[in-house]
Amino acid sequence: MQSIPYDPALVLGNLVDDKVLKSVLAISEAAAPADSAQEAMNALIVSKRSIDMTIQELTGMGIDPKDVIASTGELGKEIAKAAADYATAAIKAQKDIIKAKKDRAAVAVSVEVESPIDYNRTQIKRMPLSADSIKMDAQYFSNDENNQGATSTATTIKDYVSASTSFLGTSRSMEAANAAQGQVSRQYQNHDIAGTLVITVGCTHKDAVLLAPFIVDPDKAIRTWNAVFSSDAISTDHPEKLVADVITKPGSSNALKLISGATYGSSFVGMVHVLRSESTASSQEMFSAVDSLQATMTTGGWFANAQGGFGVSDSFSNDVKRMLSLQQISSHCSIITMGSIPSIKSNMVKVGVKQFADFDPAAMMDKLATLQNATATDQDSVSASAAAARTGNQMLQMQATQVKSVMSGLGDIDDGQNKMLDINSLMSAFEDYVEKALAGEIGVPINYYLKTMPKAELAHLWVSKYYPQYLAISEDDKPVDPPAK
Repeated sequence: MQSIPYDPALVLGNLVDDKVLKSVLAISEAAAPADSAQEAMNALIVSKRSIDMTIQELTGMGIDPKDVIASTGELGKEIAKAAADYATAAIKAQKDIIKAKKDRAAVAVSVEVESPIDYNRTQIKRMPLSADSIKMDAQYFSNDENNQGATSTATTIKDYVSASTSFLGTSRSMEAANAAQGQVSRQYQNHDIAGTLVITVGCTHKDAVLLAPFIVDPDKAIRTWNAVFSSDAISTDHPEKLVADVITKPGSSNALKLISGATYGSSFVGMVHVLRSESTASSQEMFSAVDSLQATMTTGGWFANAQGGFGVSDSFSNDVKRMLSLQQISSHCSIITMGSIPSIKSNMVKVGVKQFADFDPAAMMDKLATLQNATATDQDSVSASAAAARTGNQMLQMQATQVKSVMSGLGDIDDGQNKMLDINSLMSAFEDYVEKALAGEIGVPINYYLKTMPKAELAHLWVSKYYPQYLAISEDDKPVDPPAK
């Protein structure tokens, strides 16, 4: 359904420009076939839904619905045909509407000749001459997809650690190997959310607005006429000639057209499409040069033993964590309302990245030290100190119940908040529009009451105001028709 065609130049009480009025009517006529085809299609769809529910009820009551099911096949064909007709009509309607709008584009600012209405004496009245009605069509599409996975590129390191720690026993060796593999594992997550909401609503309102009494100022009327019809101007220099030539013998076909009343309607056409995509990749990698690992760990053990400690310091281990988190949000919102301005509210959207939820650097250093010490061998120069440090560290590790992987789940961190228009914004605007429609006093004209004022009528008003005696003489001097024989 299209929004109600409206031109701000068509104001209650103003003069009517035929070009503007014809353009608005042309747009309305162009949209009518598509709206009619859409109504026919929706009516068939509603019938199909109703029949499907009837089939379910018959089945629940133990009644064979085969004849009803057979009839739905024909209805399905009718729906398909109606949908095709609607698509064809909608495409043609858009082309015709674009063409009609090119002939007369509605502008926000226009210049018009002053209306001849006496606004001080004219009153505006509301009368329930029309009826309230609503036509609504809403479509909502939602898609939520979440992909998560994990990969490991540490099989060679796992094999090497398993062989190097075999002297600890099968169980401890496997735990150490799994810990090393966990340190070089990789996780990824991709979360896509797509939602589209389309709402079209058209309403008519019962209250008509009328100018009653409709009082015209004769002086303004003459000035307006002369400005509009300069080639057929009304001269007030000789009142007797106005009576004789204009009032008594009206010959002009020109006339002023004024909007004296209107019935109102309103429309709401809104669409929101939101696409939100979050992708996260995280990895932890341990880099150890196998050829220099033994010498490095021996030297580190010697320093640790000299200081009275066990194992090696954190500076002898290399733990690199990499993480990439990307979030993309796109939103397309379009709202066209005629006859009302709904409340537009934005919503807060959190922008977040991912972190390692339970990462403990100290624990990682301890486990990495275990791996490095397990692969070290005694050296001739400082072997005694290195052996003492290695033995002490192994004793501490064997007291633990298990060797845990450092890699843990991913948690959310709030990085910021942005305001945006989303589906909730459209629903808030729609609810506000409905509330205002129920309250009344909204809308744009959908049916105009035109008051036509010819040249003779305006001349009569002016003479009646300033020279009423000429009208009395004219009426007395009228030729009397001979009596019928």
